[in-house]
Amino acid sequence: MTKTKKLINNPDSIIFEMVEGFLGAHPHLVTRHGQTGRALVAVDGPREGKVGIVIGGGSGHEPAFLGYVGRGLADAVAVGNVFASPSPEPILEATRAADGGAGVLYLYGNYSGDVMNFDMAAEEAAAEGIAVRTVVVTDDVASAPTERAHERRGIAGDFFVFKIAGAAADRMASLEEVVAVAEKANRSTFTMGVALGSCSLPQTLKPNFSIGEDEMEIGMGIHGEPGIGREPLESADSVTDKLLDRIFAELTLSPGDEVAVLVNGLGSTSLMELYLLHRRTKQRLDEKKVQIYHSFVGEYVTSLEMAGASITLLKLDEELKTLLDHPCHTAALQVGSVTSGQRVSRSSGPEHRASSTHPGRRSESAGEGAAQGERPGGEVTPQIFRAMFRNVAAAILARKDWLSELDGVIGDGDHGVTMALGWAAVDRALDEVTAEEDIEAVCKRMAKAFLDAVGASSGPLYATAFLRAGASASGRIGLDAAALVAFLEAAAAGIRERGKAEPGDKTMVDAWVPAAEAASRALREGGSALACLKAAARGAEEGMNATAKIAARKGRSSKLGERSLGHIDPGAASTFVMLSAMAEALEQELSSSSGAASGE
Repeated sequence: MTKTKKLINNPDSIIFEMVEGFLGAHPHLVTRHGQTGRALVAVDGPREGKVGIVIGGGSGHEPAFLGYVGRGLADAVAVGNVFASPSPEPILEATRAADGGAGVLYLYGNYSGDVMNFDMAAEEAAAEGIAVRTVVVTDDVASAPTERAHERRGIAGDFFVFKIAGAAADRMASLEEVVAVAEKANRSTFTMGVALGSCSLPQTLKPNFSIGEDEMEIGMGIHGEPGIGREPLESADSVTDKLLDRIFAELTLSPGDEVAVLVNGLGSTSLMELYLLHRRTKQRLDEKKVQIYHSFVGEYVTSLEMAGASITLLKLDEELKTLLDHPCHTAALQVGSVTSGQRVSRSSGPEHRASSTHPGRRSESAGEGAAQGERPGGEVTPQIFRAMFRNVAAAILARKDWLSELDGVIGDGDHGVTMALGWAAVDRALDEVTAEEDIEAVCKRMAKAFLDAVGASSGPLYATAFLRAGASASGRIGLDAAALVAFLEAAAAGIRERGKAEPGDKTMVDAWVPAAEAASRALREGGSALACLKAAARGAEEGMNATAKIAARKGRSSKLGERSLGHIDPGAASTFVMLSAMAEALEQELSSSSGAASGE
């Protein structure tokens, strides 16, 4: 496969360098807040008595999301990795920065990773006394049928919902009023897109999906997720008609109605082409005697360098028209003339961090709280435990490209990259472990490292898994066979609960559950810790392979339905890689220990 070309330095530092460049270009609009480097706040946005607007999502969609921070629109943004949700920590930093005492509204696209990470941040904010509400954008009509509209993805329609809610907050509406108008804007916004070519992640420089020279993908997601069908490429007018027909099937329009139109480029589509789409859109609306109140044509929510476009219609009433016209000033959008206000100063100092209930944060010092006297141990000592997870990090890195290729078929192509980032952070965290730390303390370190590094959906899932599994080993200095099985069962339960997924949904749960069950069976048969872990790896492999026969019901690939058949789930695949690496390391460590004991 031919590699793509990008103007980048080190792909691992691309987000921080992009943020640095953005701040350098717009210092009069946006500044950094907090310690993660990923929370940006409007210089002239948050103020006392005003509802704070916090947006966020993965990078690669520029000018979304950081381009919409400024007076009259969003007060703060949390910046994630490429195509991956930000983790809870920068979201919490953005929340503190935006809080003016009247509550904070989270706005973001409806993706499982964003939902989990923003929900975790909201829980922490509530513990600090900040009232948080959430409205997820669900404008993508291709991603779920009408009766399941709440499951739809948020794509270019983010732009309209952000604009409306930001204006209402700037006009000093209450939190409930801002929530209500954001929900109305979301209900009134409908988007349909088409992709003509793929994009590539900075870490892989490989197209994240393949498409024929004379083909187009109708309903493509903004992360490269497959759409509802692949068809021969047609003319601009025909493509526009296909997109609008799907929108008109749901959006009831009558003569005299008014709409706002967004014709959005996905990254490498020329303005010339976008204006052709707008031309046909206006013709179709004129036929219906529907008036275009305002049009936006250009790149507003992109997908790196993907070729393609989307069309969004927002049905307007007087309230929405007023808010659409309300002045704002951001890097990506300026409407009218804004007036300056008194910005509220929000601290990110120790008083906030000390009260945080961050699920990856250790609430006690390393080793503190351990039971006095003799503590139960087992074959898996803390040293061997660390070696097992170091081997996982090495195995994930070695299989990174394979995992991303699997994800490129039914997802957005970043699973291997995301997992490699998370496990590299875990590997670094293991360097900091002291001799006094038990397995539970090590798990807390791993949870925080993974969650802070990744975000996405994997971050909350594995952070929860580490914490639950570590808690199952509380008070132990090592794991015997029974404790190791309990460890695996707790990890599987944590993932299942946090992701709200069940076996048969085509997620990592389909590998974790049979892995835990196989380990439990091996224990009942008198198996050692190694035998139980090897059984878990075999169970994960069987579960992974079985996902090829399942139509996805959860996660990004759930939008594909039957089109996901024949492909294994990448999350299940990474589960198999992890458990296999743990078993491999345990066998090596026990063999080495046995050899040393016998004097070999």
